[in-house]
Order: sequence, then structure tokens, then C-alpha cells
Amino acid sequence: MDRDIEKLNNEKGKVVGYEGINTYVTDRKNIEHELRKANDFFKNLIDSSVDGIIVADIKGNIVIFNKVAAKLLGYKASEVIGKLHITGLYPPGVAKDIMRKLRSQEFGGTGKLETTQSTLVDRDGEHIPINISAAIVYEDRKEIATVGIFTDLREKLRMERELRASEEDYKSLFEHVRCGVYISSKKGKFIDANQALLDMLGYKSKEEFLEIDITRDLYLMPEDRQRFQEMIERNGHVIDYEVDFKRKDGKAISVLLTSHVRYDQDGNVVGYEGINVDQSQRKEMEKKLKEAHDFLNKTIHSSPNPIMATDMKGNIIIWNRAAEEALGCKAEDVVGKTNIEKVYSEGDARKVMQMMRGPEYGSVGKLRAYPITYVRQDGQIVEGNLSASIIYDAKGNEVASVGIFVDLGESLEMERRLRQTQEQLLQSEKLAAMGRLTSQIAHELNNPLYGIMNTLELMKTEISPENKRRKILDMALSETVRLSELLRKMLSFSRPDEEEKHSIDINIILDEILLLYEKQLREHTIRVSSSFAEGLGKVYASKNQLRQVFLNIISNARDAMPEGGTLTVKTNGGKDNVRIQISDTGIGIKEENLNKIFDAFFTTKDGARDTGLGLSVCYGFVKDHGGDIKVESKVGSGTTFTISLPVLIPSP
Repeated sequence: MDRDIEKLNNEKGKVVGYEGINTYVTDRKNIEHELRKANDFFKNLIDSSVDGIIVADIKGNIVIFNKVAAKLLGYKASEVIGKLHITGLYPPGVAKDIMRKLRSQEFGGTGKLETTQSTLVDRDGEHIPINISAAIVYEDRKEIATVGIFTDLREKLRMERELRASEEDYKSLFEHVRCGVYISSKKGKFIDANQALLDMLGYKSKEEFLEIDITRDLYLMPEDRQRFQEMIERNGHVIDYEVDFKRKDGKAISVLLTSHVRYDQDGNVVGYEGINVDQSQRKEMEKKLKEAHDFLNKTIHSSPNPIMATDMKGNIIIWNRAAEEALGCKAEDVVGKTNIEKVYSEGDARKVMQMMRGPEYGSVGKLRAYPITYVRQDGQIVEGNLSASIIYDAKGNEVASVGIFVDLGESLEMERRLRQTQEQLLQSEKLAAMGRLTSQIAHELNNPLYGIMNTLELMKTEISPENKRRKILDMALSETVRLSELLRKMLSFSRPDEEEKHSIDINIILDEILLLYEKQLREHTIRVSSSFAEGLGKVYASKNQLRQVFLNIISNARDAMPEGGTLTVKTNGGKDNVRIQISDTGIGIKEENLNKIFDAFFTTKDGARDTGLGLSVCYGFVKDHGGDIKVESKVGSGTTFTISLPVLIPSP
């Protein structure tokens, strides 16, 4: 028991006794214990809250600051309680605004503020968005404190931002993807569709589109809708289902449909959603690709030259009709069944591939005009040139090789004939030149020889036959006669027999010669331009001699254009003659040589084979036919030969 005692004094101040109160200590201690217990419970209750709790007294000093508030704002409770004013935890003016709302009749005037969004400031000055509920604490109708309960909104706001972004992304994807996106009901109505689908199907208004009946107005074949529903409800989805829709204008459109089922909360099918990809462009591209493939295939098979292609193992994959005809093997017997090594002579296939991979025969991957010989199944030999190349893929890997064979059998035969003709012409030139030379020699020798013979004959009359000198004279005369006979025989041998002459069409001869020379001129990059006048009179001439004249002039024109050029051949004429003009664009003839070119043994060419007799012989042949030959030339501009021959006048 506790006692509370005071002294009793008399009037004079002397102690006369004591008075006091006796109190039971046990009751007070119990009360204090209960108060501490209640206080601890209240503190634990405050700290265990998932929300932040801040309590301030009537002056705004913080008296309660729970763990959630401490963690959120970065303060320790000891740094805040009794030391920090409530306004220090809010942006300027926010705390006063909350108190104004708590007291304002506008917000009920009840001293309570329902959950509203606000902001706190943490220890580092960062603004933290919160939801706060606040209330004034009253005692005997007097404000004694304010309490605020708040929730951190950062995570919620982040999630809301992500949700909005996701919704915006979905909306953007839905609206801007170039495939048609839709949501439809099971009963056959569209619930939503993007602009791409409207554009694809020719609808301007979404409202109009959502009103159409899918089975009747969308599907070209209504039964395709039923088939689609059966597949999607059986499997839960369809992938790349190709179907024909119809646009608003009724035009058919091919679509690739990928969709899945939409369920309600009870697992019942309520509709479908997915994408529609317009296949019209792909179909058109496939059509064009097929047309291009067919065109290429027809081009390959229509080529007059054999075309062959193989994979990199040598297996034949292309064999056109010309290859069938030239090489005697059917495509059906070799494509996919035969290796190219069996077509070439032994070792040629590998050699061709090695040459294609090197730079010596053209650029790498190409082989230009390689002479090659094939042996057909029937044993016939086919000669020609092979041009080949390697085909690469986009990464530069070898995937195939293709070859084009040019059958040169006819051309090679023509070249052999041309060489033979040229050799014959050269021999004729030599003989003709020899004949002229011999004729000149005989003319020069015969006159003095006959003089000698006459003199010897006269001398014989003056010497008797019995005289020994007469025998010597007879022997000299005999040798002179023998020499004269020898000259006659030499002249007969060196002078070619007179060619038989016929009625000749000049245009036909020139056409044959140009055909004979065509390949050779093309190989020298010489273009031929011909213009033959119609209705020309025929000439009476030796065909072989005229051919020799034209061949010599064309051969000279070819040699005068080593870098290529144009050979022009024209014919024209009148009533009495036919004129042939042969022009080149070559190096030309120097002016001082123009008067010498028809002389025997004159030449401006290098080389042992050129005798300088060609134009001399030509001149002789033309003159023998009663014609004339002239030349015009300018250095660097070319040369023109003009030949004039008389027209044949038929006998009456």
C-alpha cells in the first residue's frame, strides 16, 4: 500500500501531527501492465498492416509511423516520430489540401476522406504515387490527431501502363497488320474486323461489313463454311485453310485462313477468330512464274542448238529437242538416268569442268566455244563447239552446269570446201601468172629464135650437104627448132584451158559466195550488207573465173578489216551492162599504190603465201570477158571495186 502524508502545524509553526491517504499499489500496477499490453498490441497491429499508416497530432507532428511507411519512404521510425512534421512527407501544399478536404463540407464535412490518389515524397526526394484514406481523430469533439492510411501505387500504375500498352499494341496490330483479322460468332456474324479485311473484301464501312451473313455473303461456296466449322470445332483450330471468298462486288478472291475457336466460361464454342491472307497476289505470281517457266522451257526446247544441263554430279537434268536430234538420244532416256560422262568422249566431261573453273578459257565459271566431238549411238560423229557455264545459287555455291552445243558439221564442211576452193584459186593464179610470164618470155624469145632459125636456113642453102659444116648447121637448126617446141609446150602447160562460158546470173553467183564466206566473215566481226537489183541481164561468162574474181576481192576486203567492219555488195545495171560494187570499211589503199594493184607480183601484204597475183588475175579475167574493173580508195575510209560486164545479147 502506498501512503501520501503531510505534516500538521499549529499557529506558531510547530508540528502537532500528520495527515494522508493510503493507496493500494497492486491495482495501479495492474492498470499499468494492461496499458503497456494494449499499447504493444496496438503497435504490433499498426506495424503488421499491409498499408502504410501515419498519425500526426493536432500540430502536425508525427506520432505514429509504421514499418510499411518506413520501408516505403526510406526513414527509420526514430527519425520521424516527434522529429518530422507531416508536411515534410508530402509535396508542397498537398498535406494542407488533404486537411482542407477533411474539414470541407464539399467532401462531407465528416472528418473523413475516402480513398483518393495523392503523392508522398521519400527520403531521396522521389515522388511516390499513393492511394490514401484519411480521418481526423476527435476527443470530446475536439481534434486531437489525424491518421492517414495509404497504399503504394507504383506497381499498380506500372501494370496499368503495361496493360494499356498491351491493349494499344493489340489494337495497333489488329488495325495495322496487312492481313485481314476478324472475330466472328458461331452463328455467322462478324463481331469485329480490321481495316485490312474491309479493304481486301471491298467494304468501305465496318458497320456495313458487320451486318453481312458470313455463309451467304462471304463464302463463294457456302458448303466451305460448314467444312471450316467442322474442322475448327474438331481440332480447335485450322491452319492455312485455302478457301475462296467473294468481295462485295462479287469477284472471287483466294484466301488462306488461319483461325482458332473462342470459348465461353463454360467451355462452349461461341465463335472464331483469326487472320485471312489474300492469296490473289501469290496466285498471280504463281501464274506468272508458271508462264515464265513454260516460256523458258519452250525457249530451251525450241532452240535450234542442243542445250544440256546437269547437276554437279553430272546427272543430266535438261536435254532439249535439238540435243535429241543432233546427238541421237531421247530426253526420256537420259534425263535423270544418264551421266554426262557417257555422252562426252572419255575424259572430256572432267576436262570441260576444269576449264570452266579456270580463267584461261573466259571468265571463271564460263567456257566459250570449245571444239568438241560427240559420237552418236549410231556411231555417227558430230563435230561442233561447246559453250558452257556453271550455275550458282544466291550464296555462290555451284548447283548445276549448262552447255550449248553448236553443230558445225555443215559449217566445217563448207570451210573445207572454201579452203579447197582457195587453194585451187591460188593454184590457178600461179598458173595464170606463169602463163602470162611464159607468154611474155615466149614472145620475147620467139622473135630472135625465129630470126636464128631463118638465118640458119639461109646458111644451109650456101653450104653443100656434103660439107662437114652443113652437119653442124643442121644440128644447130635442129636444136633451135627443139627449143621453139619446148617454149610452145611450156606455154601450153602453164596456160589453163579456156573455161567454157555460159549464160550467168551474177546475183546467184554473189549470193553463193557470200553464203560460203558468211561464217568466216562473222568470226572476223565483219557485217555483210547486200543489195541485189532485180531484173538484171545475164552475162556470157565463165562461172569459175567470175567466182575467182569475186572471191579474191572479198578475201582482200576481209584482210583489210582486221578489227571488223562492214562489207557491202551491190549490183545494178542498164541495158548494155551489169555493174558489181564490192566495198569495205577497211584500212584503204595509199594513192601511190592505186595504179599498181593490178600489176603481177605487186602486194602490200606480209606473208609468204601472198604472191601478189590475185588482182592481176582478176583484171585479166574481167578483160577477157570484155569488161572493166576500177578501184577507188581512201586511206582509213575503205575501198570500193567496181566491175562492169557486158550483158549477153541473144542471137536473133
